[in-house]
Amino acid sequence: MRNLELSISGMTCDHCASKAEQSLNQLPGVEATVSYENQQANITSNGQTSIDAMLRAVEDKGYGASVVDSDQSVRPEKTSTKLHIAIIGTGSGAFAAAIKAAENDAQVTMIERQDAIGGCCVNVGCVPSKIMIRAAELAQQQRSNPFDGLADHEPGIDRAALLKQQISLVEDLRSAKYESILENNPSISLIKGQARFSGSDTLIISKDDGSEKVIQADRIMIASGAAPAIPPVPGLTETPYWTSTEALFAEHIPGHLIVIGSSVVAVEIAQAYRRLGAEVTMLARNKLLFNEDAILGDRLAQSFEHEGIKVYNQTQASRVDFNDDAFTVETDHGTLKGDKLLIATGRSPNTVELGLQAIGVDTLDNGAIVVDDHMRTSIEHIYAAGDCSNQPQFVYVAAAAGTRAAVNMTGGEAALDLSSMPAVIFTDPQVATVGLSEERAQALNIETDSRTLELENVPRALVNFDTDGFIKLVMEASSGRLIGVQILASSAGEIIQTAVLAIHNRMTVDQLAAQLFPYLTMVEGMKLCAQTFRRDVSQLSCCAG
Repeated sequence: MRNLELSISGMTCDHCASKAEQSLNQLPGVEATVSYENQQANITSNGQTSIDAMLRAVEDKGYGASVVDSDQSVRPEKTSTKLHIAIIGTGSGAFAAAIKAAENDAQVTMIERQDAIGGCCVNVGCVPSKIMIRAAELAQQQRSNPFDGLADHEPGIDRAALLKQQISLVEDLRSAKYESILENNPSISLIKGQARFSGSDTLIISKDDGSEKVIQADRIMIASGAAPAIPPVPGLTETPYWTSTEALFAEHIPGHLIVIGSSVVAVEIAQAYRRLGAEVTMLARNKLLFNEDAILGDRLAQSFEHEGIKVYNQTQASRVDFNDDAFTVETDHGTLKGDKLLIATGRSPNTVELGLQAIGVDTLDNGAIVVDDHMRTSIEHIYAAGDCSNQPQFVYVAAAAGTRAAVNMTGGEAALDLSSMPAVIFTDPQVATVGLSEERAQALNIETDSRTLELENVPRALVNFDTDGFIKLVMEASSGRLIGVQILASSAGEIIQTAVLAIHNRMTVDQLAAQLFPYLTMVEGMKLCAQTFRRDVSQLSCCAG
């Protein structure tokens, strides 16, 4: 008789352990006990069944299996005769890749170092932030509306109740969109732990209990995401500052929130807290949205100041202290005091602990993995997608990249075209862009012409009594082709997809102007702005074609 142990990956409950145990015990001469808690099978065998057959019996149920030697080291795992793909991370890009790879008959092992699966978007990013932003928007609409016959009133805000509802939806979406996929797809398994490369096809996973697991894979995709970047401000690390995670899940609204940062996360959370009742001060090293067309940041700053958000441009913190439950922030424009401090200065790729340099994966100075339009890294069979790469840090880019990477890892050919990629900032008014700004186009030696239409020329904006914003179209002068759009409007995020399709299909501004747009919609502003290249739209009647 022979005793041996198998390490089993991918089990998510006791029922999984029962399935694996039953499969093993059906083999001749095998008696097995499988523990979900230990992720392990203890086996007694009379030798009738080979170890490879035992491994296959577990793998046929959708789990990974490897033999644990008597010295407790783990032989590299070979999950099956199928193509084996290992994916580091469990966010949107990772799951998109896993699902597509499984559809293409690969066996997938996912590796996650966090307790919760699902990555940034569902857990601490897009979903909770948009819930908070929407609640803040409704609060503001009660406080201030443009209609003479509707009385304004100060809303009653129960932060604890808002947070409870937010957490509930996050948990529901994580269960429906991530956990259930793992439970129901036998071709995808999960190992919890921190992965690092020990070779170009081998990963060592360090678990919380101190043990390690080694797996080998035919293809590996890195989708490890990113984390908030913390600037080297003296004194900062000794204080209980917030990142976006703490800000989104805080149980109380501070009296005064100081925000260091000027880009997407900073502006979204700053406005939400202001509308939920906090005093808000923003410190921008340059100015708001300095990477975008200058008019966008300038006009958003005006909207913020109208709401009572203080914006200090060209301002940096030189020191941060925390005493008596208050923050003191020294700046080159004076000293600020506040109850809470939010650091929102960008996100850094989670690649430091992966051991990429040792195997020769090329990265940028900030740790971002360099990929081509097929998501290939500098090593042929290693791919990367999402915020850990040099791609734009948007969840829909990560998901699209993950799907295409899976196609390529399983023998297909798929590229990711980012030339008409939309971007939306969910402030009020919203900021939405696609394609090239005038400045960027001119840097590429493209001669441009542009028009900017104020929303007071858009009938729907007029009847909404909400004319704060504009639509700007940028065309290539030689061809008349639309190459860029920038929008500041309450529904810019909904309007921008029309611009995406126009640019993707290489439409000219005249072709766009000739399209039929429904009257009294905000997207009609796209048509009106296109018409301004040839005529004065203020002299047209309603619905003028």
